[in-house]
Amino acid sequence: MRQSLFFSKTRREAPRDEVAKNAQLLIRAGYVHKEMAGVYDFLPLGLRTLKKIENIIREEMNAIGGQEVLLSSLQDPAPWQASGRWDDTVMDVWFKTRLHHGEAFHQGSELGLANTHEEPMVRMMKHHIASHKDLPQYVYQFQTKFRNEVRAKSGVMRTREFVMKDLYSFSRDEREFRAFYEQVAAAYLKVFARCGLGAWTFRTFASGGSFSKFSDEFQTVCEAGEDVIYVDEEKRIAVNEEVYRDEILREIGLEKARLQKKKAVEVGNIFPLGTKYSTALGLTYKNEEGENVPVYMGSYGIGPARVMGTIAERYADEKGLVWPLSVAPFALHLVRLGEEEGVRECADALYTRLQKGGMEVLYDDRPHLHAGEKLSDSDLLGIPCRLVVGNRGIADGVVEWVERQTGSVRQLPIEEAASLLLDPDAGVMPKI
Repeated sequence: MRQSLFFSKTRREAPRDEVAKNAQLLIRAGYVHKEMAGVYDFLPLGLRTLKKIENIIREEMNAIGGQEVLLSSLQDPAPWQASGRWDDTVMDVWFKTRLHHGEAFHQGSELGLANTHEEPMVRMMKHHIASHKDLPQYVYQFQTKFRNEVRAKSGVMRTREFVMKDLYSFSRDEREFRAFYEQVAAAYLKVFARCGLGAWTFRTFASGGSFSKFSDEFQTVCEAGEDVIYVDEEKRIAVNEEVYRDEILREIGLEKARLQKKKAVEVGNIFPLGTKYSTALGLTYKNEEGENVPVYMGSYGIGPARVMGTIAERYADEKGLVWPLSVAPFALHLVRLGEEEGVRECADALYTRLQKGGMEVLYDDRPHLHAGEKLSDSDLLGIPCRLVVGNRGIADGVVEWVERQTGSVRQLPIEEAASLLLDPDAGVMPKI
């Protein structure tokens, strides 16, 4: 993509009312636009990164048997009333609206804007589960959620409107559920590793709320985090501060662990639902004896934008964003310094060759910008690798290759540059 065609622009300063580092950098780099507190638009660069994260999650969910659907964001009150969660005193994050023209929708004209999807998912699955032969099933979606969040101060990591990957498992019994639960836990660790957060992300014991004694969070150690965990980095285990007690440590066999107190961001969670919603909404199946049995459920969530914000927080340096290759909007930033004919011809030829070779390239072909402005913008954007084409290099027959994260610099022969960049065994481009 040619940068001269972008409508989005970089900014030297972040909005004064933006306190979160991730949002400051994402706004300055032109990845997101802030609509209001806790609400962000994703611009072309930001959307490319968000979709990269979503696709990593999608691949890992599909690998364990997940089936993708898309449920509506408008919520019928009926299933929520059946579960007891429609009342604002029970669920205080609702955004609600009303139908016009006096239309009645079950018990009134009031509708909800989805904050989660347990109830609608269960009601839908009643039409598809009748027998033990129909189970297990694993259904997930990427869907917009709305939550009347009072703490929308962490940039894209805590917002009032966001896309959530929520997966729901439907099993015959707890044993079958537990086997899948562990598959999801392993898949989540793969997701965070592929996104570049694996070294800092820990499966964390947490409260199971009303569903079970424990659930699992996936917490990424990060100074911008709102949670506190106790972590043993060698054993790769952690405990949320909310459940950190001696009797709990003895029951997870952690009373010998070397636990250190850390701030962290919750990037995912998995927890048992048991038969709470299936019983309330009548989701049952006939077992082999012909008895009606409530389906045993689990819920598994990841917020892609929260992962994106956490990556920004963990990798950014004093110059700007730094993206791992797996989630970067582009693999390479081709920067043209100068408007001389030789420079233009060389840069254009490299851009064409690299694109034809299948590489995702952002080409800074913007005219009349000083070299310092272009290089500063390149640092801010955080694309993993940069290839600089300029007069001085062309005179020497080379182009400059720079790795954003390490600052490593190499001179590549002009005639061989494209081949070296496209060859995964040449050792120039980092591997995912």
